[in-house]
Amino acid sequence: MKKVDHTHILFSFVLMASALYFLLGSSPSQSAPISLIPTVQIGNLIWDQTEMTIGDVKGFASSFNFVSAAEKNGGGLSYEGGFVKKPGWIWKTPYGVPAKETEPAVHLNQKEADSICRFYGKRLPTDAEWTSAAFLEQRANPPTGYIKGQRYSYPGGVNPTTSHCLSGCGDYRGLAPAGALNRGTGHVQVGTTKPGVNGLYDMGGNVWEWTATEHNGGYITRGASWWYGPERQQESDVESKPSDIAVVYIGFRCVADAVLKK
Repeated sequence: MKKVDHTHILFSFVLMASALYFLLGSSPSQSAPISLIPTVQIGNLIWDQTEMTIGDVKGFASSFNFVSAAEKNGGGLSYEGGFVKKPGWIWKTPYGVPAKETEPAVHLNQKEADSICRFYGKRLPTDAEWTSAAFLEQRANPPTGYIKGQRYSYPGGVNPTTSHCLSGCGDYRGLAPAGALNRGTGHVQVGTTKPGVNGLYDMGGNVWEWTATEHNGGYITRGASWWYGPERQQESDVESKPSDIAVVYIGFRCVADAVLKK
């Protein structure tokens, strides 16, 4: 008889109950745990200005004794002429070595990303929400270089220089140890690059970001990453990946619906 993993069943039940609680009425201001990520309002949504951090995932993990799918599988994936499992590469140690709490959290699949957002009283954005925030400037008084109502070619604006990518972006170097990767230098800490459209960081480059929108049997990811050049950051680039994949260059950010004044 197959042994039943009661711990996994209990964790799944608690996670589902938590997500249901937030969906049915919790708001960040009332009872959700406090995230350390700064936010900005864009239209009717409150956006995390940066990608989800390792520090915030630690808050979620400590509440549920969370063990990610990548940890259970012995490590997340990197691409080396095909996806390869990298032992010890998980959200806490994205390149197999201790990481800073301000690094983006990667090696988490789409369902795990959504659960972490729900823990903080938030959710993953839809693809339409993501592209609106990334390309359409909506601030009442944007800083020099941005014009309200203009739709830009890149999440950084007219060009990709605010972002961190393989080549053709800003002058940034990632945190992967020498020799760990066969391509690129890995991600940078959140807030390292310059803000782009609507004051958001790294909507282009750094790491791909999960959305809540299904497409071609998976979920859309946006923004490209340090693995690609800036051409993958553009709005026309619609990429989808299986919901259960956990990769070194895929992260996410969360949004919350703004409480409208009556």
